[in-house]
Amino acid sequence: MFGWTGRILILDLTDRKYDAACPAPEIYRDFIGGRGLGGNYLKNDITRRWDDPAMPLIFMTGPLVGTLSPTSGRMAVMSRSPLTGTTGDASVGGRFGTELKKAGWDGIIFKGRADGLTGIEIVDQDVVFTDAARFQGLSVSKIQDQLGKQGAFAAVGPAAENGVCFANIMFDGHYAAGRNGLGLVFASKNLKYVSVSGTRRIRVFDRLSLKKAREDILRLGAASPVLMGELGITRFGTAALFDLTHSRRMMPTDNFRRTFFEPAGKINAHAYHQKFGYRKTGCKGCHILCKKKGASGEILPEFEAMNHFSALLNNTDMNVVVNANRICNDMGMDAISAAGTLACCMEIQNRPLAANDIIRLLQDIAMGRGEGKALGRGAFEYAKAHGNPEAAMTVKKQELPAYDPRGACGMALGYATSTRGGCHLRSYTIGNEVLRKPVPTDRFSFAGKARIVKIAEDANAIIDSLTACKFMFFAASLEEYAKALTAVTGFPSSGQELLKTGERICYRERMMNHQNGFTDADDDLPQRFFQSPGSGTAWMGIPALSREDFMMARHAYYRIRGLDEKGRPQAWKIRELGL
Repeated sequence: MFGWTGRILILDLTDRKYDAACPAPEIYRDFIGGRGLGGNYLKNDITRRWDDPAMPLIFMTGPLVGTLSPTSGRMAVMSRSPLTGTTGDASVGGRFGTELKKAGWDGIIFKGRADGLTGIEIVDQDVVFTDAARFQGLSVSKIQDQLGKQGAFAAVGPAAENGVCFANIMFDGHYAAGRNGLGLVFASKNLKYVSVSGTRRIRVFDRLSLKKAREDILRLGAASPVLMGELGITRFGTAALFDLTHSRRMMPTDNFRRTFFEPAGKINAHAYHQKFGYRKTGCKGCHILCKKKGASGEILPEFEAMNHFSALLNNTDMNVVVNANRICNDMGMDAISAAGTLACCMEIQNRPLAANDIIRLLQDIAMGRGEGKALGRGAFEYAKAHGNPEAAMTVKKQELPAYDPRGACGMALGYATSTRGGCHLRSYTIGNEVLRKPVPTDRFSFAGKARIVKIAEDANAIIDSLTACKFMFFAASLEEYAKALTAVTGFPSSGQELLKTGERICYRERMMNHQNGFTDADDDLPQRFFQSPGSGTAWMGIPALSREDFMMARHAYYRIRGLDEKGRPQAWKIRELGL
């Protein structure tokens, strides 16, 4: 095969055995890789509990990984989410996906549960099960120190070992498979780390055509101010968005009770660069290099962590934000969910969190001690246990990210319909509503947003399956990437065909969630957003969301998606999509 290796590693942790699955070519054509192909191997087990040994944990690369195609060094991780109960997935960067492909594998499916704490070491086609008892309780950075710098690695920290429902799997030290608590699934299998290195070249069908497709994509990226401008992502990382949400008065503040944080202009991306210095880093094969390190090597926070450990918690100390971000990476837990849960706690207890409180509580969550044990279950369960469920700013039990939905109605609808819970990356209508790309829309209106959300969800599903970086699609489109895919694999493709595949992937996720009892009642937002306005000004109001308009938009989304009035999959649509 070209692009794909044609082999998926099946690891039986119970019996310490491994085998290879060789999917038929039509499976690759129908689901591509990454999130699409991973879902194909998850669907038959999705009704199992997340900690059932038979529940698969899936790492899956895509056909563009390891090739010249821009920003293609990513990978999808999938299982059932311990935090939400939904189909759980994450797109993660770093070097792991590229090394896995070079080792001759399109993906790994972990099954069973090891008797004791176990590590997996993969070198090309050789797989070794190791005793990882010596790593028990170690942070991610200490594991990295002991494993060395050869190849790439995935590991969980103390948070996963101590049952934190938003524990991450951390790749290469600071790249997170985040949001859904998949680190807890990893730990439930008695896994501590997986390392991989490979020496093979990825076979490409037409290198000249791939080079041309690459040049087209890079040219579009170079012309994008959002990506390559002096205030763009390549300069400041995702933190470049901090000033944008601040100026639009849609910055989640004080647990989403306000949408404007007065000191934000003094603790923006420029301020971090001035205080800490910076150098660029990023995923294997990426030219955008959105990750930033300080002059002393510290990992600077990305936009979501930057917002949630400052504005969301009413904190102005940049040292606390950097330290909180470091703790989340090192302990292996999701920064958005951790900060969102702390904000919920702050509101319920009706007291501010001082700098030392933030750091102490994060450490307590990771170690499962004191109040941290209850906080480790997430904001939804914490608020429910304290008789104040309205303080949890969650959708499907997942804490909301750093875009207040009152400032962008498309994001509001996208949060609600996301198959993995409150998530900005499922549809990311910020492109249309704030960045005004590719087509500007009125961010305070639900008009037309149902179709925009549906198309964006389909597009992002295929981006997560190729696998590529969503940032590149601020400039390029699926048409350019379809040409790259054709050049790599030899299978003719177009942007519209890829979009149809994305629709198939999204619909199957709705089907899997439906099997676990999810309905329209779960496609909703916290009532705060319908009852309280944001922090507007005399010249720019931030009104509360219209409940009536939201419900009409959700109904339109269901119709466009081919769901019934309760958000349930329909037989005719299942047949149409070949599912």
